[in-house]
Amino acid sequence: MLKKLLLGAGLVGMAAAPLLAQTTNSGTDKFAQLGTTLPTPNTYRTASGAPGSDYWQQRADYNIRVKLDDDKQAISGSEDITYTNLSPDVLTYLWVQLDQNILDKNSITAATQVNAVQDKMSFQALDYLVKSDFDGGFKIESVNVKGGKALPYVINHTMMRVDLPMPLRPKQAFTFSIAWHYNVNDQLKINQRSGYEFFPDDKNYLYEIAQFYPRMAVYSDNQGWQHKQFLGTGEFTLPFGDYRVSITAPADHVVGATGTLQNPDQVLSATQRKRFAQAASATKPVLIVTQQEAEKAEQGRAKGTKTWTYAAKNVRDFAWASSRKFIWDAMGIKQNGVPVMCMSYYPKEGNPLWGKYSTEVVAHTIKTYSKFTIPYAYPVAISVHGPVGGMEYPMLCFNGGRPEKDGTYSADRKYGMISVIIHEVGHNFFPMIINSDERQWSWMDEGLNTFVQYLTEQEWERDYPSRRGEPKNIVDYMKTDKSLQTPIMTNSESVLQFGPNAYAKPATGLNMLRETILGRQLFDYAFKTYAQRWAYKHPEPADFFRTMEDASGTDLDWFWRGWFYTTDRTDLAIEGVKWYSVDSKNPEIENARKREMLNAEPKTLSQQRNLQDIQKTLVDIKPDLKDFYNSYDPIATTDADKTRYQQYVSKLTPEQQTRLKAGLNFYEMDLRNVGGLVMPVIVQMTYEDGKQEIVNIPAEIWRKNNEHVTKVFVTEKPVVSFVLDPYLETADTDLSNNAYPQRAAPSRFELFEQQQRAQPNPMQQQQTSMQQKEQKPGTSAGGAN
Repeated sequence: MLKKLLLGAGLVGMAAAPLLAQTTNSGTDKFAQLGTTLPTPNTYRTASGAPGSDYWQQRADYNIRVKLDDDKQAISGSEDITYTNLSPDVLTYLWVQLDQNILDKNSITAATQVNAVQDKMSFQALDYLVKSDFDGGFKIESVNVKGGKALPYVINHTMMRVDLPMPLRPKQAFTFSIAWHYNVNDQLKINQRSGYEFFPDDKNYLYEIAQFYPRMAVYSDNQGWQHKQFLGTGEFTLPFGDYRVSITAPADHVVGATGTLQNPDQVLSATQRKRFAQAASATKPVLIVTQQEAEKAEQGRAKGTKTWTYAAKNVRDFAWASSRKFIWDAMGIKQNGVPVMCMSYYPKEGNPLWGKYSTEVVAHTIKTYSKFTIPYAYPVAISVHGPVGGMEYPMLCFNGGRPEKDGTYSADRKYGMISVIIHEVGHNFFPMIINSDERQWSWMDEGLNTFVQYLTEQEWERDYPSRRGEPKNIVDYMKTDKSLQTPIMTNSESVLQFGPNAYAKPATGLNMLRETILGRQLFDYAFKTYAQRWAYKHPEPADFFRTMEDASGTDLDWFWRGWFYTTDRTDLAIEGVKWYSVDSKNPEIENARKREMLNAEPKTLSQQRNLQDIQKTLVDIKPDLKDFYNSYDPIATTDADKTRYQQYVSKLTPEQQTRLKAGLNFYEMDLRNVGGLVMPVIVQMTYEDGKQEIVNIPAEIWRKNNEHVTKVFVTEKPVVSFVLDPYLETADTDLSNNAYPQRAAPSRFELFEQQQRAQPNPMQQQQTSMQQKEQKPGTSAGGAN
């Protein structure tokens, strides 16, 4: 119960009185501006978060010839790179990324990997410790001026410096050529972002190929050359350009790639071209290569080759996939009037999941992301199923999610597959178009993308089981020991708990901004503004932070500081509540209230026992011992009391008389910030009549004291309980201190047998039940005869 106290009538206006404002500071300042932390604005990047008047970025155009050796699982290729210097600087050398060197026998990644020997280890774990004989690094054959002499170059692990024959001045371009080859890794044994899968049943290979060519590093206004080594976690920072790529593969392979196919007459049959044309205006996916045709192709081995040529404009990278196992379907959509061909490539092992869902998910993702960011402007969007669980490239991505061999699948497998396709297709927006520095800041592509993935999942199906995005889903991570966490603003290679840190926490933070701190209208406008400003450019964290504030008209430095720069957690607590009401001075009302309170007071144990044990007291036996005070009622209303009240009221103004009689309730709540993270205070009040009210107090309530504040709530009806964050909006890590009166937070534990057997998925259980019915005489799958 809430204890009720009285306020003197002279304090009726106390809730707004300046004298009662909190002035004590906690000694910290979580509302300090980020001005000294963020880089100084300049003519390249403005204080508003927009590109400046002198913003520039480099350009790299590619003409690539590459060949797949299906017998040796190897790649060989050559490329011409035209590098255009649009910076104000004179360059004497260029840096090229050799990310495939992560699989070099002398890889810096392997050398710096920390590990330990366990008492019991699997063979797979042992393989990670024993140096593999596999060598998958680039073998650079030559680096030349195009059509000319050799260029000096130096390889530094995953980076290669190419020395220019003469300085490259602003507005000048330079074209040079590189030839190389390398071995493709078995993705199921050496898990990377690219590789092959071997299918022993039909003895075929499926290739998902990326990072297959030497790629230009980024040279930018804010850091010069991005030459941080590729250690495996921090992904790829790349400049934009136009690509023309010719891929030579076995003649019976189907090849899908970034961009649009330039020579369909040479590589597709007339039937396939006709189906492809039909798919452009179809309302559901059209099979370009059917499962029956793919299964027939699996049985043969072509001796010749075909060359598939793809072209892509204004992209930052290129990837492709090749196999004779591929089923291929497509469906065209219009996005802001621009045609987009949504497609999927997958082996029969992916059905029925892939044929039913993949291309539909691709189309849904393009439409939903375009709504929340910018219209998708590329001509195709492709999902490929193979050994890579999830990886993104412009217009094409690799995705996992395979049903059981009998074609059944669990709900987790279905939704996991849909989610990974949404996520990887969504990467077309972050970072393929809004081209952030993945090598430095994984959260800028993974976190922002995971946030829009959450929005897209919710528009796929009502109450979609999203793993990330909702604040309640990040609580377990936020509760982990701080020594196991790093701030979001940590370099990609140094992040601990990468999934929660780079994906879930930033996505959750954006959801909190959208739902609780800014509201959907302000947030959606600001987020779209960021996408519009930095489409086909290179944004940095400060550009995002500043744009979100600039376009929403809201100072969010406190939020960036707490959620992105620290490992503080949300844990707001109600330490106590005092219930006050105004003393009306009316003796009849106040004395009746006092009598009610007096009668409600519990009898002590001694008083209860005395009623039983002491039949009569002395004054009961000798009444002459009684005097005035034995019959005196101190809370009885007298005529003098009534007169004094009338005199008091007569001196008040009409407004004061109204306030005196209003019967308002004043609740003084003590709040403590236990977790260190300042957040809005969301209070749910439940009244005596069962109705509820939500009060949302902005985080600035903590600005003068980051640890402890007192807030007064004024209500017309009595409140029976208070609850903080009733709808789990702020990722509060301890709900046990969120209620007053305090209530226990519910939890559960699970009982299990010591040895558990793998259970069939629900689809398998149903099939087994149907088969058992069919085996019984006199019954059929449809029921009794």
